[in-house]
Amino acid sequence: MIVSTRTGNPLQSYSRQRLAMGLSLGIGFLMLGGKTYAYVLTGSAAILSDAAESVVHVFAVSFAAFSLWLSHKPPDPSHPYGHEKISFFSAGFEGAMIVIAALYIIYESIAKWIAGLELENLETGVIFTAAAGAVNGVLGTYLVWQGKRHGSIILIANGKHVLTDSWTSFAVIGALVLVLWTGWLPFDPIVAILAALNILWSGGKLIRQSIGGLMDEGDPMLEKIIRKALDDETGRRGLAYHELRYRQSGTSIWVEFHLLFARGSLLEDAHWKATEIEAALKSTLPVAVNVITHLEPVEEHDEVHQRIESGRE
Repeated sequence: MIVSTRTGNPLQSYSRQRLAMGLSLGIGFLMLGGKTYAYVLTGSAAILSDAAESVVHVFAVSFAAFSLWLSHKPPDPSHPYGHEKISFFSAGFEGAMIVIAALYIIYESIAKWIAGLELENLETGVIFTAAAGAVNGVLGTYLVWQGKRHGSIILIANGKHVLTDSWTSFAVIGALVLVLWTGWLPFDPIVAILAALNILWSGGKLIRQSIGGLMDEGDPMLEKIIRKALDDETGRRGLAYHELRYRQSGTSIWVEFHLLFARGSLLEDAHWKATEIEAALKSTLPVAVNVITHLEPVEEHDEVHQRIESGRE
């Protein structure tokens, strides 16, 4: 579940998200240049795997930046619920790019191993890779923090990708150090393949999260929070509710349910109580929440619905 801790106005939140995404893209290009130079110097399959991950990162962040812009566009006649679900497409695209990079790394590592390994300037490669890993570690942590703070699945997915890139760099360092220490060159492709398998796992999880969001998959933790709030608020007012449904749209949550009132309740009073319950529910979740309530009389409620359903058959 994506639960933010954001404060302040939406425009300020969006501005900070754009800043974080721009920082990710700029550093991505810088890392790509450094890792490519390190690969040219060393010929290391492990460093090649790290550079390939950076290529994926640049493409993925570019799409993520577009998705961030589109997700904050207001609803229009062709998209009455807004454009937030692009967030899940973005996460899925990033996951797919990670998977492609992992498969390429495995292929290249095996091909280099079969063709014959030749490595040089490994000390320089270690320095470049260590610097890249440290920078990406800080950047990835910052992106995930900003994503959780602003309830942005786009930033969180990008941050996790950058952290995966960072772990890949540290694995590469381990491979190069082992080669320097033992002189056994196959450590290089072996560690590259192991890093690729880890990248493959991370990409798969992002794709799985994307599919879950697009399919409006339920979240037991989120449902527990919503039901707790509704139980408290309806119980305090002597009301009942049912037909609870909810879904996450990327940067906000949509909740709908039926409120049951006693026969003869004044419409004005019922509407006011429903509005109070909606406001209480919105204050419970520190993300943007859209609540839709349907007011019904509790007496003969089941009979009325049964007649309606039987009439449709």
